[in-house]
Amino acid sequence: MPTQPPIRSLPVHPWNPDSWRDCPIRQVPTYPDQAKLEEMERRLQRYPPLVFAGEARRLKAQLALASEGKAFVLQGGDCAESFSDFTANVIRDTFRVLLQMAVVLTFGASLPVVKMGRMAGQFAKPRSSDTETVGGVTLPSYRGDIVNGPEFSPASRIPDPARMEFGYFQSASTLNLLRAFSSGGYADLHEVHRWNLDFAERSPLAARYQVLAQRIDETLSFMKACGMTSATTRDMRETDFYISHEALLLPYEQALCRVDSTTGDWYGCSAHFLWIGDRTRQPEGAHVEFLRGLQNPLGMKVGPTQNPDELLRVLDILNPRNEAGRITLISRMGADKVGDKLPPLVRAVENAGRKVLWLCDPMHGNTINAGGNSVGVSLKTRNFDAILHEVRDFFDIHTAEGTWAGGVHVEMTGHDVTECTGGAHRLSETDLTARYETFCDPRLNAEQSLELAFLVAEELKTRRLPGVSPALASQQPMS
Repeated sequence: MPTQPPIRSLPVHPWNPDSWRDCPIRQVPTYPDQAKLEEMERRLQRYPPLVFAGEARRLKAQLALASEGKAFVLQGGDCAESFSDFTANVIRDTFRVLLQMAVVLTFGASLPVVKMGRMAGQFAKPRSSDTETVGGVTLPSYRGDIVNGPEFSPASRIPDPARMEFGYFQSASTLNLLRAFSSGGYADLHEVHRWNLDFAERSPLAARYQVLAQRIDETLSFMKACGMTSATTRDMRETDFYISHEALLLPYEQALCRVDSTTGDWYGCSAHFLWIGDRTRQPEGAHVEFLRGLQNPLGMKVGPTQNPDELLRVLDILNPRNEAGRITLISRMGADKVGDKLPPLVRAVENAGRKVLWLCDPMHGNTINAGGNSVGVSLKTRNFDAILHEVRDFFDIHTAEGTWAGGVHVEMTGHDVTECTGGAHRLSETDLTARYETFCDPRLNAEQSLELAFLVAEELKTRRLPGVSPALASQQPMS
């Protein structure tokens, strides 16, 4: 049985919003004009917060339930949001697909689904190299629109602090529209289900999906007969929706820190949920130092190089009181590594009695290079079967360890893009150039995203059937 760890004292040095500046830092852009950077930080400090402490506390409480197996988490959205591809339709379409996925998962899990978007702030991207070379020309890498531009030119690739202000206002506009969609009728459960019925009819796997869709329809009809309709029940016409992003660009994140007037605690007010990437999770690093002082629910990506002892050390730093809902560990191993690399980490965390929520990110470990585009540049893609394989193994591992597989974290879009191969329509590498629109990593399109939700729902429902053993559940096909 896991033992309850004692409350760990915080690191000996005191925390303040800029104590991270004394720590080693990775994935940081080099701004040529420090005075301009400092002026932008001061300007952002005067702007209103994008989110509020009470909202972050409400999300933390919901994530605590998910860590106890009483909810399931869906986190999804763009690899990196774009300043140029910013319209109400783009936001609406991604939000709509996330709602569709959530309804399907709610039915499959028979549990509430906590919905978080990689939206309204997911602008910065870590890079494997500080530079990139095209045609013999070497320039700084593109680090997301909040840092520099995607165009391969010297002027575009210079980090510009003014982009932070543009990112702030775009985030505010996106969040404003998301709040309206969440509470203004667009999230009505009956409408979302009608969209799912449309999908089930046009998918090549229509017969399979229609069974689950019809069950949802029967449930809604029963609820209506009991007097539970959109007009009488708030939760059927509105939904909670939270925003999240990787806290990578620390000058921006610090500028949006605020003290909660009701508790005196510091919160990161750029998003409800902030996470640390697999490249910036060093215990002594600036990103861990910065986030340890915020009271938001936090995430951390866990990749194949993660060491169990170091993981426990970071958990001690970020969550010294072992608070449920505080930490979400997002596994991103790759389909070929998850079976070997994840079990020791799950086991170490469980044996140490650490309270965490586990999510599966089946995207980042499964990126491969495919054929080139019209100018000969190799395109990155992800295979849908590999994504399914990693999700399936994630569930199997948690079943074997007696822990809860608490959710999925996916890069997706509401657009009909052709960036990931496979899926019901069997997209191939030759199809990628038809609508390859991402500036960073490939995303699931709307149909692939919803297809994934139906398949995960089947997995959840099978594992929760009375009398079905974990061993039998792990043999059920998820494809």
